[in-house]
Amino acid sequence: ASLRHSPASSAAPRGSCQDRASSSLNFTCRSPLQNSLDQEKLQVERQRTLREFCANSSFTFPTKERSFDDIPNYELNHLIVDDRHGVIYCYVPKVACTNWKRVMIVLSESLLDQGVPYRNPLDIPREHVHNTSTHLTFNKFWRRYGKFSRHLMKIKLKKYTKFLFVRDPFVRLISAFRSKFELENEDFYRRFAIPMLKLYSNHTNLPTSVSEAFGAGLKVSFSDFIQYLLDPRTEKMAPFNEHWRQVYRLCHPCQIDYDFIGKLETLDEDAAYLLQLLKVDRLLRFPPSYRNRTASSWEDNWFAKIPLAWRQQLYKLYEADFVLFGYPKPENLLKD
Repeated sequence: ASLRHSPASSAAPRGSCQDRASSSLNFTCRSPLQNSLDQEKLQVERQRTLREFCANSSFTFPTKERSFDDIPNYELNHLIVDDRHGVIYCYVPKVACTNWKRVMIVLSESLLDQGVPYRNPLDIPREHVHNTSTHLTFNKFWRRYGKFSRHLMKIKLKKYTKFLFVRDPFVRLISAFRSKFELENEDFYRRFAIPMLKLYSNHTNLPTSVSEAFGAGLKVSFSDFIQYLLDPRTEKMAPFNEHWRQVYRLCHPCQIDYDFIGKLETLDEDAAYLLQLLKVDRLLRFPPSYRNRTASSWEDNWFAKIPLAWRQQLYKLYEADFVLFGYPKPENLLKD
């Protein structure tokens, strides 16, 4: 870690040691070098956990045993490539992915504003961030490179720095539910809420627009959502939507050897360290998140009305994400 000092500025920069110390009585200041060493240890630990369970034959889950060549192209659509800096990011919805996509746009210079690449991630409009044409993803390689695409992917996977960010799987589900079903979202209302309300709440003749439905008090409950996830018919119709699809299905962590595993629970520290590792910390800062983030402490309240048997089934469905990424089993939710 390089220890840089800027004598020109005497005020403590926002988020710096002095700045945080002044706002917190129990904050203990650590040197940048110490923080780097701590981060390095944390990464070694996270990667060891992941590799151990990928190699452990007694721990099984769907798709675990397949090779990278077995993964169909359409399942590689979450791997964003930045050739300028040699970086591959697997994005997981509901895990700071909007801001990481913004960072990837700045790094790859894939989006111009009046002919000039964006320099500040926060300047990039949200609608561009989630537009698939903005990003170069692995699933687009086939159209570009034809039969050489797999070979090229493997070269990049070997040479580039690969990272992903994860989050407690149950908290991620709550977050997905809050953003897609508690707020008015026309697309998710039509594609998911209408079928859920019909199947699990016995509603018929539902309004065609989400604002009408909300006006009439017709909202999907968290219980409807959990039933939908557990219903075997759901995946027979189509794979899980990316907002609740398991991380192991989005990012293939047993087939791709990630160099960095970040967690939403330690986002600020992980992001700062990663940008340093990528040697781009002078180019940009990771945007701070001001939105009302779903907290782990809410889990008990959210699951209070969900029957125990459903909670246990749900754990089985997301168990691989808990285990591979070192999240403790939520015992309090899985026992009477």
